[in-house]
Parts: sequence; structure tokens; C-alpha cells
Amino acid sequence: MRSDGQRALSWGYVGRIEYDRAEALQRRLREEVRRGERPDVLLLLEHPPVYTLGRSASRAEILLPDEELERRGITVAECDRGGQVTYHGPGQLVGYPILDLNPDRRDVRRYVRNLQAVLVATLERLGINAEGRMEQPEIGVWVGEKKIGSIGVHLARWITTHGFALNVSTDLAMFGGIVACGMPSVEMTSIEVLTGTKPSLEEVASICAAAFGRVFHSSLTTLDLSLEEEERWASVS
Repeated sequence: MRSDGQRALSWGYVGRIEYDRAEALQRRLREEVRRGERPDVLLLLEHPPVYTLGRSASRAEILLPDEELERRGITVAECDRGGQVTYHGPGQLVGYPILDLNPDRRDVRRYVRNLQAVLVATLERLGINAEGRMEQPEIGVWVGEKKIGSIGVHLARWITTHGFALNVSTDLAMFGGIVACGMPSVEMTSIEVLTGTKPSLEEVASICAAAFGRVFHSSLTTLDLSLEEEERWASVS
């Protein structure tokens, strides 16, 4: 921690990577943060089409048969984040903060509220008024009665993984193949739908990282993943 109370945070937008490879990278970064080998990390990226099942999810919440999933090129992945079923795919900015909440930030609700504040601030910069909701099953970020941002986290020894997903130019029809977030009638929206513009994920990632630094009182640096490290995690199948 710096003398002004700010924590170091390294962040980067790493493009599109498969869900299982991103999980492997999170685990590696979590251990490096735990051992004090890295500062906190904010990993920003997008995934190929995938339905992910959180700890509270049921496979029955995926409404498409396996052959239709295969036809559409959608994979299915179980994970240890909180929450139920959601969709990740192209045009959606996914954020995986790997933060050490020890010793003074060990409050899960505060952490989730802060993630919501990051997304609300990001959307505000893009001309969208949004709000965070904390009650199940509506945890996430909403614009009116439509959901634009999802949150699902995991903590191990107060070090975080998983995080949030913000619909930028996402194919919203993909949410029709699941009971999204355990809410059969939920309507999803996106930045593109609300503004008529299609900002790049890199642009939204930069806005999001700046908002993250403000909300979490962190000093931003560029995420350094050496070629050797990238080759190690990219080879995970």
C-alpha cells in the first residue's frame, strides 16, 4: 500500500480467450497475489459463447438440448462463482478482479456493492443511468427494469476471483437459451441497444479500469504477463 493509502492495481484488456483458460489464469494470478508476488489484478476480456453454471445453478436452467448448443457453438462450464446460470460471449466485457481483501476490506456485501459502483460509473460515462441491486435474485446492475450487468464472485482466504459481466454489444438472444440468473422473465439490455452506438470493448475496458481505480482507491499500472507466462496459461485445455 502506498503512503497515500492507495493500493497498487495492475490491469489489462487481454482480448478473447476461452472460459477454461481464463479460469486457469485466474487461479495462477490468485496464488501470485496470495504470495505477495503481484499486486491486485483487474483482468478484462471477452469469451467465446459459453453458458456458465454458478454454485446455485441447475443444469435444467439451460433450456437448449445438447445438439442445439453444439450447432450454435455454445459451450457449457461449471464454476465456483456465486449465482446461477448466465451467458458470456462476444461483445460482452468480462472483468475478473483478483484482489486481496485482507485485512481491512473483508466484507462481501461491500465488495459486491463496489463492483456495482464500478459498472454504474462506467455506464454513466457512456450516457446511461443505471443502478445496482443487492437483493436476490436481482443482484447486478439494471437500467430501469432491464439488466445490463451481472455479478458473481468467489472468495478464497479473502482473495477474490470471478467478478462481473457488462453487456456492450452482446447478442442478447443468447440469453433466451437459459433461465438467466434464475429469473425466467428477466430482460437483458446492452450499451448498443440503449445508445445506438457500438463502442469497442477496449474503449469500455479503459473506462471501466479508471472507474475501478476510483471506487477501490487503487493506483493503476499495466498488467505484465510475460510471454512465458502467457504460453503456460494459454496451453491449458
